[in-house]
Amino acid sequence: MNRILIAEDEDRIARFIDKGLRANGFTTTVIRDGDAALAHALSGDHDLLVLDIGLPRRDGYVVLRELREARVALPVIILTARDSVRDTVAGLEGGADDYMTKPFQFQELLARIRLRLRTAGTAVAEPMILSIDGLTLDLRTRQARTSQGRTVELSAREFALLELLLRHPGQVLSRGQILSQVWGYDYDPGSNIVEVYIRQLRRKIGPERITTVRGMGYRCG
Repeated sequence: MNRILIAEDEDRIARFIDKGLRANGFTTTVIRDGDAALAHALSGDHDLLVLDIGLPRRDGYVVLRELREARVALPVIILTARDSVRDTVAGLEGGADDYMTKPFQFQELLARIRLRLRTAGTAVAEPMILSIDGLTLDLRTRQARTSQGRTVELSAREFALLELLLRHPGQVLSRGQILSQVWGYDYDPGSNIVEVYIRQLRRKIGPERITTVRGMGYRCG
């Protein structure tokens, strides 16, 4: 099980990342300031660092510089509201492995974390094809295939929604869980977007594949 260090002082974003990563099988530690982030990153107890730039005490750039000066090769993904080319270049040249600007989609962050872990050789092996009752989802081609052998093309959001459901077979996922993991922390809780995409998926893969559990959410399998 991979261990992710989250250095983020904005509580809403920290909880959003923490909850999403735990739901996907990661062990997480959340840190709120740069001093603590550096100490934990130097400990060798983590496989990857998600690092906010605007941290109190030590900002993210200083944490990153001191990590690299100490020859710590821990993969680092920077999170920041700064989106200028100069900031991006500063982060990457400072030793970051990747760079994401806020706001961001959780599924994109998750994909980048998995990629960096694989590149670093620390990722726990995971299947590239998710399957349940003859329905399969290929994570490489981003295509679904029904039990009748029919290939289903999916939009990016449909793919993210189906992947989430298939990674939690038999588990009821609430609207809030789906919104936060597929649409991100800036989602509108009053939106009916989940229902719209559930209907679209049912038309493509079969209405019996996704069960509505009244008052609770949705379940696949």
